[in-house]
Parts: sequence; C-alpha cells; structure tokens
Amino acid sequence: MSKSDYLFTSESVSEGHPDKVCDRISDELVDSFLSVDPFSRVAIETLTTTNRVVMAGEVRGPGSINSDKMISIARDAVRDIGYEQEGFHWEKMIVDCFVHSQSSDIAMGVDADGNKDEGAGDQGLMFGYACKETPVLMPAPIFYAHAILKSLSKARHLGKEPALGPDSKSQITLRYENGIPVCAESVVVSTQHSDLLGQEEVREIVRPYVLQILPDGWMCEENNFYVNPTGRFVIGGPDGDSGLTGRKIIVDTYGGAAPHGGGAFSGKDPTKVDRSAAYATRYLAKNVVAAGLADKCTIQIAYAIGVSHPLSVYVDTHGTGQVEEGKLSNVLREVMDLTPRGIREHLGLSKPIYARTAAYGHFGRKSENDGGFSWEKTDLSEELASAF
Repeated sequence: MSKSDYLFTSESVSEGHPDKVCDRISDELVDSFLSVDPFSRVAIETLTTTNRVVMAGEVRGPGSINSDKMISIARDAVRDIGYEQEGFHWEKMIVDCFVHSQSSDIAMGVDADGNKDEGAGDQGLMFGYACKETPVLMPAPIFYAHAILKSLSKARHLGKEPALGPDSKSQITLRYENGIPVCAESVVVSTQHSDLLGQEEVREIVRPYVLQILPDGWMCEENNFYVNPTGRFVIGGPDGDSGLTGRKIIVDTYGGAAPHGGGAFSGKDPTKVDRSAAYATRYLAKNVVAAGLADKCTIQIAYAIGVSHPLSVYVDTHGTGQVEEGKLSNVLREVMDLTPRGIREHLGLSKPIYARTAAYGHFGRKSENDGGFSWEKTDLSEELASAF
C-alpha cells in the first residue's frame, strides 16, 4: 500500500552551476554540428574549474566545426551565462579541446547498412514519467524548484538583480496529504551574490521570487525558509567547485519522483538512446496521462547496442490506471516506432534544439515552434484514448 501523507523533496540548479555550465557547452556543441549536418554524430563531455574549460569526446560531422570553432562556442556559452569574474571569465579562461573522430566500431553498430536499420548507440534502460500534480504533468517539487531559479535567472539577465551571480541552487520539500501536494514544508535557496551584500539582504531579494512562484498559501514557515544557509556565497561557479557534463541527471528529469536509467543527456546527438529514448518515454507517459488513462504513469524501455527495436517496454500506472497495463504497453508500441530512427523522426530530434535544455529540466517545458521540446506535446492522447 502506498503512502498518502508524506514529505517529498526535489532540487534544482541554475545555468551557472558548474555542472550546468558543462551541460550547456556540451549541448551548444551538439547544436553546432546538427545545424550544419542533421546526421552528425556527437558525444562530447566538458569539465570546468577555475578559469579553465576542457572538452573531450568523439564526433562525426562537418569539418567546419573544428577545434577553434568549438573553443569559440564554449566562450560564447560562458559569456551568455554571465561569467565575467576573476576566477571564471569567458574571455580569460583557458579552453582545451580534445575532441576526435568517432570510433569506427561504434559507427558500425549504429549506422543503417543494407537491410540493417539504425541501431541503438549503446545498451541501456530509459524511464519516462508523468503525473497530474501540475498543469504540465510533472511532479510538483521539481516543477517549483526549477521555476524559482528560472525566475531569479530572468531577473538577473534583465538587470533587475545585478547583485546576484549566475550560480544558484534551490530545494523544495512539499507536504502531501492523501497523495496530493498541499504546501511547502521548507524552501532552500542558495545564490551567488556580490560581496557587498549580507545574508539578510540576499534573503529579502530572494523572498518575492519564491512567493510569486509558489501557489497562494503554500509558503513555508519563516524558520524553514533558508537562504544561503552557510551565510556567504560570493565565490561560485567553476571557480568555487569543478563541474562535469551529465552530473545532474535527477535535476534534468523528475527530481527523484521517478526511476532513472542512469544515462545523461547533454552532449549527445539524438541517435543516442540515453537521450532520445528518455524523451520518447516522457512523451508516451505524458500522453497516457493526458488521455485520461491514468493519473500517474512510468514507462521503461531497454535497448542493446546495435539493435534497432527495444528489448522491452514496461508500463506502471501506480494503481491509477483505467486500462490494463499489458494492453497499454502493446498499444504504445503500435502508436510510436520506438527504434532510434523512429523516435528521432517522430519527435523531429535531428535539429539544433538542445542548448535550451541544458538548465531547468528537460521535461515540463513548453513545446516550441522550431521543434524544441517536441516530446512535451500531447498529440497522441486522442489516439490512445480511442484505442481503449
């Protein structure tokens, strides 16, 4: 029997967090290759530390995206985030590029050849999830944790809060009653700031942004509202802590409210099922809930390297389903081709749409006219409903 009354916590980090700086650079590089050749193969990792960026990985794509171009792209990304600090400055930082050509062995397993369809780029399992807790069918804790930091980031970029820095984190604990979120039990926000500000001044800058995001009456008690609990956060970003691509996979997905297969997204082109199949499972789970077939839905699919079709499709509606899960699993295979090629073509993933996913979550976002966040559409909901 599942719990009905409980506390649940999720966290988010801003685009200036060291790990997210790496995700942004890696995804900008993916976009740069796809913008020239939509069939490029990209797998790039980034590391950051004090005034240094290191990029490594393998690619197969246009020669015009060379080392000098990639270094320039990294600098532009860091500048756009807002780092012009002594310990991390877009213009002064050292950038090393160790990106090389894709392994021929990997290419052989992935590429279509004769009667062989495009295979999965690696083995692995991917999960998708949706629930009715928010209008975008995301778990409420991660939804509000993201929204608070996005609001602070927007104010910083617009010049409304010049004393705040790019690096920040949030953490929201919500109280659930009868399985429904009803209020915030605690709110934690840590944000980089000018050394001219004290802790209480930062607290009062942050407060209205939290209040405007949380629903009316949801704000926690004052002694559970923590802003920069260490007291000072002047040194931040890669100068304060090193960063790596793919180290915030729970922030990127469902905040711990659903399982995760372990694969990161950023830096990978859409032939990599770590990314594309995770988008497909979110798309299917969201459409199941939007169709009224369940209040919650978790979907898992698994692949073997070089094999086109998934090894398994698992559906769990957590006791909220209106239809039999085994039949639902079969219907999902019918309404969407879950081969790597099928996913990429159905969702239009071979486009430069990934840098925008690097911060504030890959899910619960609004689908965009140029194909961004296509996996958030609910255009399958009527077909799914009619199937039952």
